[in-house]
Amino acid sequence: MIELKPIGYVRVSQANIPRHWSISDIEGELVIEPIYTRGLEDIRSGDRIVVLFHFHKSPPFDVERHLKQKPPHRNEWLGVFSICSPIRPNPIGLSILEVICLEGNIIKVKGLDMFDETPILDIKPYIAYEVHDKKQT
Repeated sequence: MIELKPIGYVRVSQANIPRHWSISDIEGELVIEPIYTRGLEDIRSGDRIVVLFHFHKSPPFDVERHLKQKPPHRNEWLGVFSICSPIRPNPIGLSILEVICLEGNIIKVKGLDMFDETPILDIKPYIAYEVHDKKQT
């Protein structure tokens, strides 16, 4: 059994949230439990962070109905593991957000694609990488 406990939650005033962080300019806050405040100390304004969260408003995953889904912006049915649907076997989401500032245990961010009170599971640094061609020329 795997048991995850939220480290905080999202606070955002907008109700109309974009489907994906890459098209969002919504600002809000990640309110982290005070016990974890020291773990936030090296997060800086302008940083990008990876936020793992629980899709707490998604319906339960049904293998018969949800292995193939039609995203609203696509005109074809695709496998769940090739899309960003919130309806997943394990309802875990991932967003890359821009840090506006850190105030104690609250991270003000831009790019939210999460609803108010979304449970936050973890925060990691965003590390950009390039895909290199492994062939020698």
